[in-house]
Formats: sequence, structure tokens, C-alpha cells
Amino acid sequence: MKGAGRGPAATAIGGPKGRRATLRKLLAHGAACTQAELGAMLAERGHPTTQSTVSRDLKLLGAERLVGDDGTVAYRLVTRARSGLSPDMVIGIDHNEAMVVIRTEIGRAQAVGFDLDALGLPDIIGTLAGDDTVLVIPRTITRTDVLAATIRKMCEV
Repeated sequence: MKGAGRGPAATAIGGPKGRRATLRKLLAHGAACTQAELGAMLAERGHPTTQSTVSRDLKLLGAERLVGDDGTVAYRLVTRARSGLSPDMVIGIDHNEAMVVIRTEIGRAQAVGFDLDALGLPDIIGTLAGDDTVLVIPRTITRTDVLAATIRKMCEV
């Protein structure tokens, strides 16, 4: 039977990226007080999900339950100035002539990649994060070693 047993994620519109984009929009309006409410709102918008997935997405996006100007408590996005990477998540950093690879605790690579992207370092074009590895794509291969050293210093590795 086609699609049998694949769960709610198989039918979600746009997958995890689409779900997180929708969640960002909901958080911008302070629309929900609980993770269950957010899950229901996401399902209404084509993103059926579990409470644990909502919880992980909230953490990844940096959302917190805050009191709004009107006195209501709701999940909202919190923007903070980032000064570096979380050294407790990074296990090691290695590089060759063309790329930098960051090894992380299992399940932490996306958060590390997100933090690294948020820093806006001029030597980085972008990052690609898996489960425990972040691939850092440098702007130029002539400075890959400098970029690796910069990231090591931020992570204290």
C-alpha cells in the first residue's frame, strides 16, 4: 500500500522547512500559549506534527513563552545578539583546502549551523547541517585555514 506507515510527516506540505516557516509566522503573531495549540495550528495549515516535534522546532528557532504587551502569555521568537557558537555542542573541527567540517553532539548540528549562519561571518558562503556534522562552505579556498581557526577559537575547541 503506497504511503502506508509513513506517519504525519509524509503528508506535510514543504517538509520540516515548510513547517518551521509556518511556525515562524505563527510565533510572530504570538498566536499560541501551548505547544498543543501550536501543533493544532500547524496541522490546520497542512503540517500535521507531534508535540515533541513542535518542542524541538521551538528550541531550534529560539522561541520562548513570554508575556506580551497585553498581558497574555504566548510563544514568541526571541532575537538575541550572538557572539559565538555553543562550545558544549561542538566535539571537533577539521578542514582541508576547500571545506571546514564541524562535528557536533548527536542532534546538535542544525543548531550549530544556525548559530554559525546567524553570525554572518564574511568568510562563509553557507552551511549544510546533518545530524552530527556541519559542512561549512568558505567564500574562498585561500582562507579555509583562517576560517577553521576562527571557528575553533569561537568554540574553544
